[in-house]
Amino acid sequence: MSAMPKGKSQASGGAAPPGSPLRVVVADANFMPHRALMEAQLPAGTAVSWHPAFDEAAVAADLPGAHVFVGPRFTARMGAAADSLRLVHVGGAGYDGIDGKALPDGVLCANTFCHECSIAEYVAATSVVMRRQFLQQDRELRRGHWDSSVYESQRSQLSSLAGAIVGIVGYGHIGSRVWQLMRAFGASGVAVTSRPARAEGEGLSWVAGTDGLDRLLAESDIVVLCLPLLPETRHLIGRAQLAAMKPDALLVNVSRGPLVDPEALYGALKERRIGGAVIDVWYQYPNGGAHARPAPLPFDTLDNILMTPHVSGVTTQTFQGRVREVAANISRLKAEEPLRNLVSPR
Repeated sequence: MSAMPKGKSQASGGAAPPGSPLRVVVADANFMPHRALMEAQLPAGTAVSWHPAFDEAAVAADLPGAHVFVGPRFTARMGAAADSLRLVHVGGAGYDGIDGKALPDGVLCANTFCHECSIAEYVAATSVVMRRQFLQQDRELRRGHWDSSVYESQRSQLSSLAGAIVGIVGYGHIGSRVWQLMRAFGASGVAVTSRPARAEGEGLSWVAGTDGLDRLLAESDIVVLCLPLLPETRHLIGRAQLAAMKPDALLVNVSRGPLVDPEALYGALKERRIGGAVIDVWYQYPNGGAHARPAPLPFDTLDNILMTPHVSGVTTQTFQGRVREVAANISRLKAEEPLRNLVSPR
């Protein structure tokens, strides 16, 4: 967590005087089930305007006079309408939807986490499901076929997480929690991160800077991507990196889809050059409604991939924690105290 950068004002030119009530606009659908909890956590007198989903036109129309915006996106149109804004608070960790150039002078931006435990649970659960082939066995048994080495001697026995080498790419909030949980299953771990010192003393077999990626890919039975999408990390995993993985290794992506080259991944899975993949983050998302193909390529035709609709961190526990953290930051803003989890959108 970080305090307010020195020299940066806590209020834009149109901010309310200290002590006056704040006005907050919330346009994050994930916060709606926890509306009562959030309002109970906010400073007395705070006026909250709720939008059931992000709608740029509706939000922009609601921003004049607002001091705080909570939502996943901030655009130039919104910035032009924000005459009293002091804080843009993302309701999650990723802030790639915030246009830094659109933020009025003096407006701060913060994010929040609280999803580490839920995502680590997802990584562990899906890794077990894929390595033990539970989905395949379920499909087969529904047809009366006992897909097991007990009944078919030509089949190999499958491996548990005990003794597996888990390679964690990116070792922040999520990566560290993933390792703590996988370690409890008896796995060993290795990691590459831009800040290796953060992972020292946590029981990993080795930790390296980003130049250790090739070694991690070659050694790991499970590769977990836990790093942000930046220009330098786009397509970090491509054809050469997939070729460096063990032929039975599992790739798990819980970060952002474009970290992995989609054509390279599809080819590696279709040709069974890696053991499989768990993909929770995608290349295409619904634009209104709940229907959209997650990628231009037919990943849905493959039987060695587990596909989920960006739900690894979507639990009640995650969003109750986020509501509390966002409300606490708004309370700090009201009290003229340093904010936590400040970020600098590009």
